[in-house]
Amino acid sequence: MALMRRGRDQLGVRARAVHPQLDPACYPLLVLLGRADAVAMSDLLRDLAIEKSTLTRRIDAAVRLGLVERTTDPHDARARLVALTADGRDRLTALQQEQTARWRRRLSTWDPADVEQLTALLRRLRDGLD
Repeated sequence: MALMRRGRDQLGVRARAVHPQLDPACYPLLVLLGRADAVAMSDLLRDLAIEKSTLTRRIDAAVRLGLVERTTDPHDARARLVALTADGRDRLTALQQEQTARWRRRLSTWDPADVEQLTALLRRLRDGLD
């Protein structure tokens, strides 16, 4: 429970670091969008495992903040793609770089073998959750 609570708290911290008005529930959407140039809504629905109406509300909220934009799919004029705006990508990238630097500092005093073992165990845990 402590890890789940900490994760939920960090979601809020990260969301506010991207934009002070960003709902923490929107942060995972931004992370997924940060991994590609543009993503189909159907892929976002699958990856986020949420209802279409919920996804639409989250996208709308991020659009209002200037972090996300919708575009027409060049391969299917009926479909819409969702992408980070340049500002949204810059904000997310800056936050992720800061987080990476923070983790590197935290783990810099650890024995490299311990870091490797932790990494292997976390991957095994992740793979066991799928």
